[in-house]
Amino acid sequence: MKTVMEIKGVSVRFGGVQALKDVSLDIEQGQFLSLIGPNGAGKTTLLKVVFGLVKPEAAQIHLAGRDITNLSIHARVRLGLAMTHQIVRPLRSMTILDNVALAVGHRRLRKIFPAVISGNRLLERQRALELLEWVGIADLAGKSVFGRPLGVLKRLEVARAMALEPTILFLDEPLAGLNSIESSRLADTIAAINREGLTVVMIEHNLGEVLRVSRRLVVLDNGIKIGDGDPEAVMHDPTVRAAYVGKEIADAAA
Repeated sequence: MKTVMEIKGVSVRFGGVQALKDVSLDIEQGQFLSLIGPNGAGKTTLLKVVFGLVKPEAAQIHLAGRDITNLSIHARVRLGLAMTHQIVRPLRSMTILDNVALAVGHRRLRKIFPAVISGNRLLERQRALELLEWVGIADLAGKSVFGRPLGVLKRLEVARAMALEPTILFLDEPLAGLNSIESSRLADTIAAINREGLTVVMIEHNLGEVLRVSRRLVVLDNGIKIGDGDPEAVMHDPTVRAAYVGKEIADAAA
């Protein structure tokens, strides 16, 4: 498979804490990769380095062969990166549809204010509705974001990220806070998105769903990569198992 992103030698230090130490991995086109590890392992920090939100001590990051290590966040997004966040922050004064339509129009409009007042948004709204159908909340398109349950907001966040037409979709704990039914359904939606050819990288603590839908597993512990490969094989590695509470990992791998 074609390598779409190369992440090499990422090291990050916060004061006296080594958050990441010489972490490297290649991401292949069309892959569904889950990044797991105990709390404080460095997972979200690695994503923030990839997006330019955290400045590393050392790193080399290439997207489709292009060096993006020193590019701005906006430049990285324009080149094909999109990320959802643990805490969903939609524009609560707008409808669900308009939240996504605003993201769809990102390449045409440079500022949020013109996007809000633009009268010619038919194409953006049509595409936004398609994305909402994809994530299963098209029936709520005309409804306000305010007061919607977390499961709806998580799906909205995925739709907004997809509206950016990314080469790689990064998901930071998309299942966090959801019950088992909602988690399973959203995991299925993400897997369906991946099957359409979009490369997905997901940080997630729900090991049961991770093992069910992922095709590759990368494990971090104390800022070091300790596992990488087929999910079942990785989860049976003694070093990986030692990084978790034994019962938790045994139940997830069963």
